[in-house]
Amino acid sequence: METVTASAQFTKLLDNATLSRLEKMRLNPRRRLTNRSRGEHQSGKGGSSTEFVDYRDYSPGDDMRYVDWNIFARLERPFIRLYRHEEEMHVVLLVDASSSMQFEDKFEKARQLAAAFGLMALMGVERVSAYSCNHVGTEPSCMAPCTGRVSRRRLFEFLEGIPAGGDFPIDEAVDAVLRRHRGRGIVVLLSDFLTFGDFQKPLNRLFSAGLEIFAVQILSPTELNPEIAGDLRFVDCENGQTLDISSAGDLLGIYHEHRLALEEELGILCRQRSGRFLSISSRDSLDWFLFDLLKRKGWVQ
Repeated sequence: METVTASAQFTKLLDNATLSRLEKMRLNPRRRLTNRSRGEHQSGKGGSSTEFVDYRDYSPGDDMRYVDWNIFARLERPFIRLYRHEEEMHVVLLVDASSSMQFEDKFEKARQLAAAFGLMALMGVERVSAYSCNHVGTEPSCMAPCTGRVSRRRLFEFLEGIPAGGDFPIDEAVDAVLRRHRGRGIVVLLSDFLTFGDFQKPLNRLFSAGLEIFAVQILSPTELNPEIAGDLRFVDCENGQTLDISSAGDLLGIYHEHRLALEEELGILCRQRSGRFLSISSRDSLDWFLFDLLKRKGWVQ
């Protein structure tokens, strides 16, 4: 059996020590949207596992196998034994693989985070599927749903093999994925969200599909704090369009206003749909994000 404590590196995305810590962690959704299959995720509904939870009064039509006859003998009233129902949650990983993500390690950070979220889900016996979108007009790359510890290598190999580059905007990528996905649970969006598209529609569709949104915006240090001056020509890395700017330094204030406004808008849109949002730098420490920030924010436990 493969183990992440072996001397050989299990995946080039995460070191073995990080994998060992992640295996003990679980995702912590708010909405508890699950499917009718067994898993470690507690649905909050009554069911038929072996863990007793509580009693309730008998109602006509209840399964007589769950009547506690010892209590009935003492109180001469029928009570139903309730058990914790554990159901399967589907975790969907969507990695933005467009050309803008190739700047200053954003794509590498997205793949690392996808591996971390996916591993936590697999170790929780949840179903995990993964997608990446490159070029408009092409089908998303897809890893079919899988579950359990044995699927770790399959997940890592898919993420390691995702090609980078393309012009597929993240808002359109969401629609492309939803045309193929079935199942309720969590969707993890890993992107810089630098697109001209409207995010309200795709986020509405994710919410309606029963997917709680875990959105992580990954920006480069240069995008967070650009140092520019003089006359410049900007070239869009995805469509090749150019824009000539005079006295670029004078526009920095406007740029920061728009960047912060986008971050605020994404946070509001996610929270309005019972989701979560974080914005980080591609140079932020992976350990800090996974083992400090996510725990403090309640994304994982």
